[in-house]
Amino acid sequence: MKTRPNSGFTLVEIMIVVVIIGMLAALAIPGFQKIRSSSQDKAVMSNARQLAAATDQYMMEYGKSTVSINRLVGLTNYVKSLDTVAQESYPLVYTAGVPITVTGVGGVRTITYGL
Repeated sequence: MKTRPNSGFTLVEIMIVVVIIGMLAALAIPGFQKIRSSSQDKAVMSNARQLAAATDQYMMEYGKSTVSINRLVGLTNYVKSLDTVAQESYPLVYTAGVPITVTGVGGVRTITYGL
């Protein structure tokens, strides 16, 4: 009678490993998404702070109460580049004393940087 050698894994052992890996992934993915959205919000808030500082500086230099984003962002302007991190939309006009509201952060969130 021929016998099979006892090397390798059984189907049950492989399935147990797959289930354990699936459970670990189910626990890790929501945490990763939360950290990702939190870091996107922080980057957007940093961009809004830079725009607010540039707005204040422009208004002090030129004595205006409103300014368009074209006067603030550019290679020769106050903010060299404004990189979007979560497909957000920044206001096109900034007014003194009005908070900056960034919409569409991550497609669903709105962030306001106020005075």
